[in-house]
Amino acid sequence: MREIKFRAWHEKWNRLIYEIYLGDNEVKFPIGNTNDILDINEEYSNLIFQQYTGLKDKNGRDIYEGDIVIDGRKNSAEVVFDDGCFCVIGYLGDLRTHPLRDSLFCGERFEVIGNIYEDPELQEASHASK
Repeated sequence: MREIKFRAWHEKWNRLIYEIYLGDNEVKFPIGNTNDILDINEEYSNLIFQQYTGLKDKNGRDIYEGDIVIDGRKNSAEVVFDDGCFCVIGYLGDLRTHPLRDSLFCGERFEVIGNIYEDPELQEASHASK
């Protein structure tokens, strides 16, 4: 069974938050290196949530929506959720989505090289025609 977890891009702070606690009516995350938890209900509009795909790259790194991955030939693609599954878009210049799991089962070994929020130029490169 796939582990369900999220990370979030905080638009106001321009950073990814990996430790998120989702409650019934609240979202919380740690502050810095302390054990304090910040209640961010008022900041909810500043967050863009990205779900873990349940898959890892060739180095064992978790793959999330919004990540940019490359294959062994240095072809890049963006990870998105489309049509009920996690997909790559922009792979080999193709703007259609292709299931990520299918690529992995065909022996493709992706590596996460960044994400669309911290590295927006990678997204543009992944969508450019090859």
